[in-house]
Amino acid sequence: MYPPELVQPMKDDLTNVGFNQLTSTDQVDDVVKNSEGETLLIVVNSVCGCAAGNMRPGVKLSLNNDKKPTTLATVFAGVDGEATNQARKYFLPYPPSSPSIGLFKDGKLVHFLERHHIEGGTADMISENLAQAYNEFC
Repeated sequence: MYPPELVQPMKDDLTNVGFNQLTSTDQVDDVVKNSEGETLLIVVNSVCGCAAGNMRPGVKLSLNNDKKPTTLATVFAGVDGEATNQARKYFLPYPPSSPSIGLFKDGKLVHFLERHHIEGGTADMISENLAQAYNEFC
């Protein structure tokens, strides 16, 4: 478990732009099950500087796209363990990965970025990848 003072700025980085911080399995289930007729973006946030350091700016930049998800949610790996594990169940068949990003349409996973897609990528690359998915599914 990471100290709250370490992760709070990383949580705030996403919640300050409209992401709902999910901290329980019930919250994760509710947001996915109530996304019928909508698009939902779930971001698995992480303290990993090499991947999450570009992931958060890339995700925020992607929201400047004309089309974007209806609902934005996030879980924090290593902090909100139960919520993160529950979100990962909806990401199957992909293995656990942090950070990672899942786009859902009508409650079904339609686009997924694993850590290896994020790590080494720039914020612009991540944003462009997500914007293409938004244009297709949102």
